Amino acid sequence: MSIDNPWALVVGLLVVAAVAAGLVVLGRRRRRALARAGITTTGRGGRVGAWLSVAGLAVLVLAAAGPVAKIPVPRTAGTVVVAVDVSNSMAATDADPTRLGAAQQAAEKFVEAQPSSVDVGVVAFQQGALTTAQPSDDHAAAVAAIERLKVAGSTSIGDAIITSLSAITGETVQLAEDGTAPDLGYWPSATIVLFSDGQNQGGTDAETAAAVAQTAGVHIETVGVGTTAGTSVEVDGYRVHTALDEDTLTTVAQTSGGSYHPASDASELDGIADTIDLRLTVADKPVPLAGALSVLALVLLGVGALLTVVRTGRIV
Repeated sequence: MSIDNPWALVVGLLVVAAVAAGLVVLGRRRRRALARAGITTTGRGGRVGAWLSVAGLAVLVLAAAGPVAKIPVPRTAGTVVVAVDVSNSMAATDADPTRLGAAQQAAEKFVEAQPSSVDVGVVAFQQGALTTAQPSDDHAAAVAAIERLKVAGSTSIGDAIITSLSAITGETVQLAEDGTAPDLGYWPSATIVLFSDGQNQGGTDAETAAAVAQTAGVHIETVGVGTTAGTSVEVDGYRVHTALDEDTLTTVAQTSGGSYHPASDASELDGIADTIDLRLTVADKPVPLAGALSVLALVLLGVGALLTVVRTGRIV
């Protein structure tokens, strides 16, 4: 349990302690006065009522401090990592407004279509890859990460896959010199959706990385952005021809057990959550306790006051 306002709790409990001490002193004085007058009385009902009132006051102070309990709640969940190519070739205009712009629009629409039970992460890749949003159920953060993407550098689809696997497993994945990877476990509840023009230019071998994903149970859905006819784009002052490489994207997808989708058919990805083998997870859900404690405090105060009045004729 956590407390939103610990200082309110400390001050409040000091006040309650002072009231309790005053109640003890008052009770002793009253008993001595009655003894001098030759009157003996137990007054237990009154004392019990008074102490119930003090307990009610203490519970009310706790409620005012804003206690919050974390309750484990089971839910079914999957993970999707959206990997977006931000290499220089993605500045080409054979997609509207550019390849990157078209990829962003399709990726954002895809993220927004996912149910809350699916955690979404974002990876941007060029000659390397970087996780720009860790997988979570905060889909708005994933969309914001996609919106911030800018073109730069060359392309490494293999690095994009390896970085996506790192985001899925929560551990840094590195391939050995012979292309083998450590045991990543089995993640059938995870999918990588990769938006690219397929212009692979080095880094980790894409097919090898896709095979690692397949072994880990992670499917890769590739989305081709651009046209096979291609166009020219300016890179470092030079005009360079670039075209959509559907063969590379198809090979990557099929190696992992996934499918290739042209950008024009990217809407088909909306139902991808239906193909994910959702896993059962347990997440801590914060539950405010102030309301329930306030009711308990009022009950204690009411019962305490009633007992005091019935047995002594006084409220205190």
